[in-house]
Amino acid sequence: MYEGTFNFIIREESLNMDIENILENWLPTVFTILVVCLIYYVAKLILSRQSKGKADKSLIKSITLFVIALSGIVAILLAIPMPESVKGQITGLIGIVISAVLALSSATFIGNALAGIMLRAINNFKTGDFIRVNDVFGRVTERGLFHTEVQTETRDLLTLPNMFLATNPIRVTRASGTYVEGVVSLGYDVNQNKIKEALINAAKNAGLEDSFVRVTELGDFSVVYKVYGLLKDAKTIISAQSRLNSSLLDSLHEAGIEIVSPKFVNQNQVTGTTFIPKKIRIKEEVKEDNAVESKIFDKAEQAESIEKRKETLAEIDEKIKEVEVEIKANSEESDLDALKVKSEKLKSIKEKMIVNIDKKVEEISQC
Repeated sequence: MYEGTFNFIIREESLNMDIENILENWLPTVFTILVVCLIYYVAKLILSRQSKGKADKSLIKSITLFVIALSGIVAILLAIPMPESVKGQITGLIGIVISAVLALSSATFIGNALAGIMLRAINNFKTGDFIRVNDVFGRVTERGLFHTEVQTETRDLLTLPNMFLATNPIRVTRASGTYVEGVVSLGYDVNQNKIKEALINAAKNAGLEDSFVRVTELGDFSVVYKVYGLLKDAKTIISAQSRLNSSLLDSLHEAGIEIVSPKFVNQNQVTGTTFIPKKIRIKEEVKEDNAVESKIFDKAEQAESIEKRKETLAEIDEKIKEVEVEIKANSEESDLDALKVKSEKLKSIKEKMIVNIDKKVEEISQC
């Protein structure tokens, strides 16, 4: 009986020692996990607050949280109770893996990042601008550190690496206005002054200003003319191009000038036929849809609207800082109360704008 009791006591003491050893060995690991989770949660909370209504903060937030998570995983692995030799092997393996990943991806990853920084420094275009790079034409919807997103004429979204933009010439349509061009190939049998007059009238009828004509090529069968007209509202460039081409058809036909392909074999001296369509009466005139750009570049319009609101938000921030400086410098109670009311109103407007911007960003991310 005494022997059984003694063995039970020994087993109980041994179990207690094992539990103490387990707690002693694993307590640092558990503590490390808790600290990593706490740091990650606090960092996420702070970065989420700072990123509200701010440009390019989401990318910084993602990179920061990724670095914290990666560092936390390494810290947890090192905190697990194991022999020092095994820890050294794991640390070496982690270092090799990270080095290999960075070595394989550094050329593209870092190259695009540096190109993105360079494009930001040059700042030759912004969100909402029309750009052309080689055969790509569209409006910018997003500018990131590694890529730029463009919405094309077919409403599709095209992602361009920043290295591509940095190594190719970018043609940016100026917001203050751009020249729209129309190209026609006409025969040698028509006087050039008559053609130029018709082309100028076509540009005016299309709503373009400061129009002029250039003779760009003397071909074997025809002369190439280009007419240019200034479009003040660059956002309607697609509609303006269509209007100009339609106006060219009408103006040239009204002037009695036929439009034929340079490869067309014209036998007028035999048949006497002119290739000008006859006028017909229609019940309702077919009008150009001036809202075509808003249908094609819908995401670009929203992205530009968000950027403008962010600029307005930055201006409000500056006003709030100015009012706070005036509050600190002002000692009269009447003026102080008015300044405090003004500060509260500005802060209220700021909060509403932040909520509005976040809502718009969420909507555009789902497009």
